[in-house]
Amino acid sequence: MRIVEFCRFARKRGLPCGVQETLGALETTTILGLENSDELKFGLQSILCSSKDDCDLFEECFREFWGGSQAGLLPKAGSNSPREEKTIIDRSTPQSLISGGSGKDSSLEEAGSQAAAGASARERLTTVDFSTVPPTDATMLEQIALRLFKQLSKRLARRRRNGVRGQVDLRKTLRRNISRGGDPISLRYRERKRRPYRLVMLLDISGSMSPYSIFLLKFVYALQKHFQRVDSFLFSTRLVEVSSQFRGHHLSDALQALSQQPAGWAGGTQIGGSLREFNRLHRRKLRPSETLFIILSDGWETGDSAVLAEELGAVKQRVHKLIWMNPLLGMKDYQPITRGMSAALPYIDVFAPAHNVESLLSLEQHL
Repeated sequence: MRIVEFCRFARKRGLPCGVQETLGALETTTILGLENSDELKFGLQSILCSSKDDCDLFEECFREFWGGSQAGLLPKAGSNSPREEKTIIDRSTPQSLISGGSGKDSSLEEAGSQAAAGASARERLTTVDFSTVPPTDATMLEQIALRLFKQLSKRLARRRRNGVRGQVDLRKTLRRNISRGGDPISLRYRERKRRPYRLVMLLDISGSMSPYSIFLLKFVYALQKHFQRVDSFLFSTRLVEVSSQFRGHHLSDALQALSQQPAGWAGGTQIGGSLREFNRLHRRKLRPSETLFIILSDGWETGDSAVLAEELGAVKQRVHKLIWMNPLLGMKDYQPITRGMSAALPYIDVFAPAHNVESLLSLEQHL
């Protein structure tokens, strides 16, 4: 299929077109159809591009692959079956993607404006509050968010802290200085690699978190999928570990499995009670020198705030850093004065917002 060939071509040119992006491009073509060429191109761009540089490269790849006339993607007459003609675009149809254009210059100009529109749409969607996303933008936002979350987790998984000086590596030093007569002028050291942090993540799925839960759940899934050491929990009035549901499952399968969990979806909130259960059953997962403990919650505690403070203090003593990400912190004039947040603040190392894609990606600086 030409869409697959185009994704392979774009990948060779430097666009991040992996298997998931290719499947997304095929799904987008199926959803949008071929009637509106502008929407189709915008849809492919939203799947394959995540920055202005990606958009510029996408334009170059698009022109080079489909031809300077912006030819369509339907098969040539007689080369495919009628069924294939409904899903593949023909390169012999010069105006099937850019309707109304009469020449190369006008086509390129319109393509450039669409690239700017695509970049603008992505920028808008990554900064919009999850609770205010209109239904018409929800699907596109989820696609953009999940792709960015995956890129974030892959970057973090690849990152290693090298270059910490250890003992002199005699073999490397001698090899390095052969051209200098063997004198050890330039020393080489054995580099020590620091192990990546263990992540322990607790996601609040109570009723007050409903506008944010699905996006935050996908964020946790993306980190769990690409990190070797992530333990994930859901809580409202009780705590449920979901690490096994995330490991080795596609997102749709993981969500299906989670829907069967008696985790108290959209119920009340007992943060202190859930932390007490964690400390009682899962305390062994915490390592003071390497654990980042992350809570994603708005802090609306319906239980005893004293219990919350006591249990959070116990967690604080056993982790390297305690991070609390609160969606309400993205609201103008928000003050953490509720009982739950007031009790928790003295134990928090990083207090950060979690109301949109941009705020979630900012977690990278703390990891």
